[in-house]
Amino acid sequence: MNKKSTALFLAQAGVITALYVALTCVAAGFDLASGAIQVRISEALTVLPFFTPAAVPGLIIGCLLANTITGAVLPDIIFGTLATAIGAFGTLLLKKHSFLCTLPPVLSNAIIIPFVLRYAYAIPGSIPFFCLTVGAGELISCCLLGSVLIHALMPVRKVIFDRAG
Repeated sequence: MNKKSTALFLAQAGVITALYVALTCVAAGFDLASGAIQVRISEALTVLPFFTPAAVPGLIIGCLLANTITGAVLPDIIFGTLATAIGAFGTLLLKKHSFLCTLPPVLSNAIIIPFVLRYAYAIPGSIPFFCLTVGAGELISCCLLGSVLIHALMPVRKVIFDRAG
């Protein structure tokens, strides 16, 4: 990587980190960032590896910071960040498929976060119920809002994400 591409990578990752934190804080203000029923608007950004690999570290660091800032317990900080990391890497692997790339974050969060809710927060309810509620929130964030984001960014992707842009 040359200096210009390294700087672009770091800038993109930094902007994505900041956006993830800001959007999570907004969702937390409406009590939507955590709990059994959550629709993290910031999770729509997990589709950004479709455009740039810089989104992967941006999302991971953003989730880590957002969970810390919003007062999550340590298991949520660790496993919530892990769920976002798995989702981001999955999106990167499926970047040739604009709809399929929205699914890895849904699946990783729907599988991991219910255990965090049940055991780290001791929220009453069953793991299958939490899988459904977290999965539904992720479907809204990633598949619906994420697909809208992909389609909105497509016309300007070369300007925003390409190295020559």
